[in-house]
Amino acid sequence: MKLLPICSSSKGNSTYIGTSENGIAVDMGCSYKAFCEGLGAVGADIGSVRAVLITHEHTDHVKGLLTLTKKTHIPIFASEPTLNYLINHGLVASAADLHTVEELSEIKFDASVKSFSTPHDAAFSLGYRFDFIDSSIGFCTDLGYVTDEVSKSLTGCRTVFIEANYQPELLMRNAAYPEYLKRRIAGENGHLSNNDSADFCGKLVNSGTVSIVLGHLSQENNTPETAFNKVRDRLGSLGAAFEKDYMLKVAPVQNLAGDYVVF
Repeated sequence: MKLLPICSSSKGNSTYIGTSENGIAVDMGCSYKAFCEGLGAVGADIGSVRAVLITHEHTDHVKGLLTLTKKTHIPIFASEPTLNYLINHGLVASAADLHTVEELSEIKFDASVKSFSTPHDAAFSLGYRFDFIDSSIGFCTDLGYVTDEVSKSLTGCRTVFIEANYQPELLMRNAAYPEYLKRRIAGENGHLSNNDSADFCGKLVNSGTVSIVLGHLSQENNTPETAFNKVRDRLGSLGAAFEKDYMLKVAPVQNLAGDYVVF
C-alpha cells in the first residue's frame, strides 16, 4: 500500500491511498488533469479510484470535483452538511454519486474506513482513518487544534498524514494578510501550527506511529524546512531518533517527483 500526496498546500490538496489497482482519494483540490497525471506515479489511473473522500467544501479541497463528477461515476463521500453545500453551490455535476460518511462501509477497499470530526470553519469538516489487516493510516488536515476525538482517532496509526500549516512568527509578520485572516488561521477553527503539530507528533510516535507526513503547508507562512525541523527537533527532545524510531516527510505542493510513502 502507498500514500501518494498528489498536491498539498493552502492552494490545493489531494492524496491517493492504495495500490496501482485499488485505492481511495482524499479530496480533489487539484485539477482533474493534474489528479490523473499524479496517479501515474504509483502506476494507477482514474479506473483505480474506488471512492473520493471529501474533508470539507473549501476550494483548495474540491476545485477538481465538478470535472471529476462530469467525467466519472466514482462515489463521493462527505458529511451531509458538506454534500448539501457541494450541491447548492454547483460544485458537483449531479447528486447521483454522492454518499454520506455513514455509508463508508460500502466502499470496496482493502481497509475499513472511518471518519471523525475536525474543528474548522466549514460546514462539517472531517478527517479519516483507514484500518488494514496489518497496518493503519490516519489523515487529518484543516484543524485549529487537536481535539480529544482527533487524538483518539489517530492514536495507534502506523502512518499519519497531519497538518503543519504555518509558523506563528511568519504568520504574524506577513504584511499581506489582514489581521482578521491571521486570527482566523491561528484560531480554534483555523489551522494547525508547526508547533502544535510537533507536539502532537510526539504523542503519536509514543503511541506507535512510525511514519509521519506533514501536509497542507502554507506557501506564504511556512516552509518545508521549517515544518520538518520543528517536528524533528521536538521528537528528538523526547528521545525519538529520526530514521531509526520514525520516518518524516513533507508533502510537496505539487508532487512532480512522484514521492510516496509505503505503509
